Formats: sequence, structure tokens, C-alpha cells
Amino acid sequence: MKTPTHNQQIDDDEERPLAALVVPDILAMLEESPDAISAETEELHAKDLATVAEALPRELIAPFLSALPVERAADVLEYLNEDLRTDVLETMSARQAAELVTEMTPDDRADALEDLEQESADEILSEIPAAERAETEKLLAYEPDTAGGLMTTEFVSVSEDTPVDEALAAVRRIARSERREAMNAIYTTDAAGRLQGVMSLRELLAAPEGGKVRDIAWEEVQTVPLTADREEVARVTREYDLVAVPVVDENGVIQGVVTVDDVIDALVEEHTEDVQRFGGMEALDEPYTQIGFLSMIRKRAPWLAALFLSEMLTTSAMGHFQDELAKAVVLALFIPLIISSGGNSGSQATSLIIRALALGEIRLRDWWKVALRELPSGLLLGAILGALGITRILLWQHLGIMSYPHPNLLALTIGLALVGVVAFGSLAGAMLPFVLQRLGFDPASASAPFVATLVDVTGLSIYFYVALLILRGTLL
Repeated sequence: MKTPTHNQQIDDDEERPLAALVVPDILAMLEESPDAISAETEELHAKDLATVAEALPRELIAPFLSALPVERAADVLEYLNEDLRTDVLETMSARQAAELVTEMTPDDRADALEDLEQESADEILSEIPAAERAETEKLLAYEPDTAGGLMTTEFVSVSEDTPVDEALAAVRRIARSERREAMNAIYTTDAAGRLQGVMSLRELLAAPEGGKVRDIAWEEVQTVPLTADREEVARVTREYDLVAVPVVDENGVIQGVVTVDDVIDALVEEHTEDVQRFGGMEALDEPYTQIGFLSMIRKRAPWLAALFLSEMLTTSAMGHFQDELAKAVVLALFIPLIISSGGNSGSQATSLIIRALALGEIRLRDWWKVALRELPSGLLLGAILGALGITRILLWQHLGIMSYPHPNLLALTIGLALVGVVAFGSLAGAMLPFVLQRLGFDPASASAPFVATLVDVTGLSIYFYVALLILRGTLL
């Protein structure tokens, strides 16, 4: 799939110089001699032509595409950013749009139609030839983030009983007469269409004559089911160094392949969504520069409100201990240190666990292993910070920067509180992604601000209870 994802838009500073050079000529040709555009732009890559198209006034993009050969225009359409592509298709008649999307690869065709209003998509589908329409409707039936939604049906397969010379002839015919997005791997199937093996094009070319493809195909084929999410597809691709992952149904029949460029696009989009959730907001559906102002507010305001309300619990916790604060105002000086240390440790643990879950390094059932690892880690990290806190207090007391009647007790309070708060932060931050995944939510929702808020409230309670325990005799 060549279409940029929401966060792979054209960088204006780097891409626009080409458009600035070409667009004036394109505008002149559109007005005077549209037929000349095809010949004048034949040396440009389709990606570069898409950059040129994005620099044109929107009402001229459709005429520009119409001036190109249909296959060439379809290639350019695949590279246009999704929102612009949608606008262009909706300005065309159903027949014109169908002519273009028919020439697109099946997965890109499905993506393009999925972005349209249902009525427009149905009109275009009705104009597409029957075979391509059935193929597209099949892909549209799958969720976009699953292997079925990512796959293309343009792959090459032969029966495992096919002689090598016949398989070579078949591959040549396909390469000459049909467009296939995944030609580097040839899959072998049994009589029922079940996947049996895979071989590279090079292995087929080097195979001795007279043999059958089953003799050279690798039987250990890594596959994913139609319902596998994009993270699972990416994991298989990465671990086995694949350029395409075959997708099979429940009977083992190959339905399509997910190519590595689709995997990269899916990973970038997944990573972008996770980063936005880490920041404490709902993932954007559009590029930052294109999303509407009110849509942006709707994505951010609910999270900010939820975090604001939860932070009010911190005020409640402080109010509960206001008498102790009044008797030992010095305790208030260290509140930022305590809550930031707990929040930071929780955010660290959350980030580590979310990434490990995404990469398949740990599973939901491994929560207890993580807990047994994070608890001692949190205690040791807390002890390190506690030692720094104790040193700071005693040094300040010695230098006269701070004056407190019981510096040793205060230092011990801060040290022990840091041990408890950091240990709790690490453990809570590590467990929260497991809880969210168990409840069916995206673990990335355990964003750093959310973890920090949770640890803030608990950390203050730990801090003041430790202070009450150690400084009880001095709070008079």
C-alpha cells in the first residue's frame, strides 16, 4: 500500500520545491494543452506527481488526473494523502472514480472506498467490474486494523504438484499480463487451496528442471489469521524477516498477503496513536495540520477534564492532613519532590510494559512475573532517591539553608517516603496496562499523565502517613 498514513503527510519544506518548479507548467498545460501533461511528466515518479497534485488548487486536481493515463492516474491517487484523495473522488462522477480505483491495488482500492461516505462508496462500487467489486467487498468486510483489512489479494500461488517448468511459465504469464503487488514469494497449495509451502522467485528460477515445486518449497510457513491485529502481523514480519506475510482462514486456505510496506504504514499509525495516548489525549483521526479546531478540542478536553477531576483528589488528600502541615510547614516543601518521583517512576514502568506488550515480549498471564520484577526494582530505585533526599536535607541543614529542629527525623521521613512512593509508583505503573488490557482497553490508555495522577494521590498519602509515624512526637 502506497498511501501515506495520517502521520506520513508531505513535509512542506522538503517536498514543495519540486512542486514549486512544476506546478506553474502544469497549470499552463491544463489551460492550454492538457494532452501534453502525460508526456511532459512521464519521467516523474508517481509519488512526485502526487506532491505536485497536492500543490494544485483542489478544483484542478481531478482534471490533472484525467489528463494522465488511467493506470498512471491510479498510481498517483494511491500516493495522495487520504483526506485529499477522498475529496478528489467525491468531486468525480461515480463512473470516473470507478475507472480510477479499479486500476488501484485491491487493498488501496478498499482503503480509498472505506474513507468515502457510504452512499458515494456504494455508487462507485456499482460501476466497478464484477470481479474487482467482489474482491473489494471481501476486503471491506474486514476490520481495517486486522490482517484481513491490511492484506492484498494480489499474490502468486501454484499447486504443490505443479512441475517447475510449468510454474515458471505461469509466473511469467502473470508478470506479463497481470499486476501483482507481491511477486517475490510464490506460495504452494494443495487441492483444497490450503497453504503448504513458500519459495522465493530466485529459488524457483534456480530449481532443477523435471522436479515439482513441492520439492523446493519451504514447508515451515509463517502465517497469520484473518483476525490478527496489525501488531501481531508486524511481530511476525519482524521476527522472521519477511517481505510478505500470508493470511489464512480458519481452514488454512490462503486469502491474501500483507506486504512489508503495509506493515510499516500500520506500525507508524499504531505508534502515532500510542504516542498521542501517552500524552493524555484521544488519538487524532486526521493529521494535526488538517484536523478541525473543534475536533481537536473534543479529542483533548475530555482527558484534561478527567485528569483535572482526578487531581482534585490530591487536594483532598492534602486537606486531610492540613493539621499536620500547619504544625510542620517544612513538609510542604518536599511535596513536589515526592509526587514527581512517584509519577516519574510510574511513567517509566508504564512505558516499559506497554512497549513489551506491543512487541509480544510479555503476555497478560505474565503479570505476576512483572510484579515480582518491578517491586524490588522500585524499592531499590526509591532507596537511591531516598539517599539523595537525605543527603540534600542534611547538607542544607549544615549550610544553614534550612533550619528545622529535628533534621535527622525529617531526613529519615523523606528517605522512607521516597522508598514507598517510588516502589508503589513502579508497581502501579507496571500493573495498570495489564488491568486495561484485561478489561479490553488499549494498554496505551495508561498514559503517563494518568499514571502520574494516580500515583500523586497515593504518594501523598504514603508521605504523610510516614511523616505522622516518624515525626509524631515533634508535631505538637
